[in-house]
Amino acid sequence: MPSEKTMKEAMQAYIDGFNRSDAQAIAALYADDASVEDPVGSKPRHGKAEITKFYEMSIATGAKLKLAAPIRGSHGNAAAMAFDVALKMPEGQAIIRVIDVMTFNDEGKFSSMRAYWAPGDMEVIGGQ
Repeated sequence: MPSEKTMKEAMQAYIDGFNRSDAQAIAALYADDASVEDPVGSKPRHGKAEITKFYEMSIATGAKLKLAAPIRGSHGNAAAMAFDVALKMPEGQAIIRVIDVMTFNDEGKFSSMRAYWAPGDMEVIGGQ
């Protein structure tokens, strides 16, 4: 099982890679057989190819991520982080408040990512 430090560092690398617009760096944090469910309740994406495509599309929106609280570890193989996604929507500048929960394999790679957010977690903060 990966250490708390390893899990927190991987999650920070996720934020940093996203904000650098580096889908390949994000995908490298995932195990080959990992899954991404973003948002929870949507069809999960499986494997590096689907995960890489998902992040390429997400980054193309111009979104940026900012931690809303420190990354949290666990006594097991999972960690969580609360963050805000800032992006431009047709209605104007918006914030989506998200909590991601990642599980990890023994090598310290993400085995799954589940993003918790709903329509009520999105707020338009400025007009066009």
